[in-house]
Amino acid sequence: MALDPPGDLQLAPLEGPARTVREWLTNFHLLLVAVDPYTSESAWVLDTANRIMAVFSEADCRMAWLVASDAEGARTFLGPLSRQFLTFADPDRAAIKAMQLERLPALVWLKTDLTIGGAAEGWDPAEWKAVCDSLAEVMSWKAPQIPERTDPAAFAGTPAAG
Repeated sequence: MALDPPGDLQLAPLEGPARTVREWLTNFHLLLVAVDPYTSESAWVLDTANRIMAVFSEADCRMAWLVASDAEGARTFLGPLSRQFLTFADPDRAAIKAMQLERLPALVWLKTDLTIGGAAEGWDPAEWKAVCDSLAEVMSWKAPQIPERTDPAAFAGTPAAG
């Protein structure tokens, strides 16, 4: 079960300086899609996660990839997706460990009060939908349809510790 990250946890974007979670959450909620670029399972949800982030892209929240690799690995794994949304490199998995994520891919909604509003680990369409529905309600937004016909079948994901 995911836990609230410490406010002083550093998140390093591919471009620009690292900032603390507290700084990233000053004005907007943050929806993170945590992926492991060294597993097929994380690759299976890239299109789905990109669709989810696109739906929320104009809401009052930030969307971001959290990639369990260095910046070069994140760019290689995500390709052009790394430029569509904010992308954090987490080479030592400090953020993943701080939130105590157990399975990747994961969807994590961080609220401006530094608490987790919802989290889903592995790809369970019902769990990802619940997180998105809750975020949409808070944002007064329309949640994405999950699952869609092209989404993968449910799977447990891989160990987040690597």
